[in-house]
Amino acid sequence: MTENTRLIIVDDHPMVAEGIEALLESFDDIEVLTTLSDGRQAIKAATELQPDVILMDLNMPEVNGLAATEIILERCPNTRVLILSMHDSPEYIASALNHGAMGYILKDVPTDEIKLAVDTVALGHQYLCAGAKNAITPNAETTKREPLTNREQNILLQLAQGKSNKDVALKLDISVRTVETHRRNIKRKLGISSTAGLTRYALEHGVLQGTGVGI
Repeated sequence: MTENTRLIIVDDHPMVAEGIEALLESFDDIEVLTTLSDGRQAIKAATELQPDVILMDLNMPEVNGLAATEIILERCPNTRVLILSMHDSPEYIASALNHGAMGYILKDVPTDEIKLAVDTVALGHQYLCAGAKNAITPNAETTKREPLTNREQNILLQLAQGKSNKDVALKLDISVRTVETHRRNIKRKLGISSTAGLTRYALEHGVLQGTGVGI
C-alpha cells in the first residue's frame, strides 16, 4: 500500500464520476488515477495501474460491475473494490459481497462517508453504509448460502465437461492456481467434496445444457 490511496472511479454517468473525483481529490491522501465508464475499461486499467481501491458502479454497459469485480480481483489480488450504487436491495448487496467486493455504499451518502469507506476498505476491512446494513440484516440467513458467481458457474461447466484445471485456465486466461481456488470455493458452497459430485450436480441442475455464462 502506498502512502496515498490510489483510486480508480468507474461509473457510466460522467457527471457522477467527475463529481466524486472532485470531492475525493480534495483530500490530500487520495490520488484518483482515472475515471472510467464501463467494466471492460476498469479491468484493463486495474491490470495496468494496480490501484489500491476501485470505486465501482454496478449497472454499466459492456461489462457490469459484478463481473468486472470478479475478474479484477482474480488479476489484482491486492486491489479492493468498493461498490457505489443507487440500489439498496438485499439481492444487489449480497451479490456484490459474494463477488468479492469489500464494501457497499449508496450514492446518497455524504462525502465524508465515501472517504471513510475508501479508507476502511483500503486497509482490508469491510464497509457497509447504514442503508446497506439495514437492507441485508433481515436476510442474513439467505446471504450465508453464497450462491455461485457467474465465473464459478462457468468453471463448474468446464469441470463438469471433464476439463482439467490447466484446460480451464487456458480457456479463461487465468492461472491454474486461480482455477484451483475457484474449484475449492465451488465445492464449499455446494457442499460437494468430489469431482464426480460436481458433475452430478451439473447434470441434475441443467448446467451442462448451457454454453458458459462467464466473461
